[in-house]
Amino acid sequence: MQQNKISILSTRPIDESLIEEAKQLNIETDVISFIETEAIHTIEVQQEIENALLHSAAVVFTSMNAVEAVADELQEQQPDWRIYSIGNTTQKLAKKYFGEHSIAGTANSAAELAELIVEEGYDEEVIFFCGDQRRDELPDILRNNDIEVNEIVVYETVAVPHKVEKQYHGILFFSPSAVESFFSNNKVKESTVLFAIGNTTAKAIKKFSNNKIIISNEPGKDSLFQKMMEYFS
Repeated sequence: MQQNKISILSTRPIDESLIEEAKQLNIETDVISFIETEAIHTIEVQQEIENALLHSAAVVFTSMNAVEAVADELQEQQPDWRIYSIGNTTQKLAKKYFGEHSIAGTANSAAELAELIVEEGYDEEVIFFCGDQRRDELPDILRNNDIEVNEIVVYETVAVPHKVEKQYHGILFFSPSAVESFFSNNKVKESTVLFAIGNTTAKAIKKFSNNKIIISNEPGKDSLFQKMMEYFS
C-alpha cells in the first residue's frame, strides 16, 4: 500500500463502491464533470426514433447516452432490432432496455464495431444513434463498404469548463470532449499521469500534453478506474 495518499481527479462520475475500494489503497478521488450530455427531445428526433421502431433493423450504439436517450423515447416498447454495441457499460444498458437477445455483436471501439458489421456481410441500411460530436470512424468504414448509414443524433454534448487549483497524481478522461473542456482552463504538472478510456481520447490528450498516458484495455468507465487503481497500487 502507498505510504503517501494518491490524489486522483475523475472527469465524470464514478460508482461510489469503486471510490471506496480506491480509498482502501490510499487513493482519494475527486469527481468534477467537464461535460454534460442532454437528450434531444424535438419532434423530428421523436419521429425518427418512432420510424426506426417500426422496422426490423441493424442498430448501432457507441455511447451509453445514446442508449438512454432512445430508451427514454421508446418508453419500454421493444423494437425488433439487431443491436451492435460498444462493450461494457453501453452493452449492459442495451441489454437492460432492449433484451439480451437483441445484441448481435460487440467490440471495444467504434472502428472495430464497423469492421464486425462489414465482416458479417451486412448490406442493408444501418441506423446509428449517436451524439452531436460523434467520431467519423464507424460511418466512414460502413459507407466505404457500401453500407448505407442513417445517423440519428439523439443527444448533444455541452462543455462545462472548471478551473482546477489542486494538483493531482492522476487524471481520468472518458471522452475527447472532456479533454478539450479540461484543458481549456487548466494545465497539468509533468508528473501527472493521464488516463484515457480509449485511443481516440488519448489522441485528444496528446494535443494538449506530453505527459504519460495510460489507456484502458477495455471500454467502460469502471475499467479505466480499475486500470488507475492497478497503476497506483
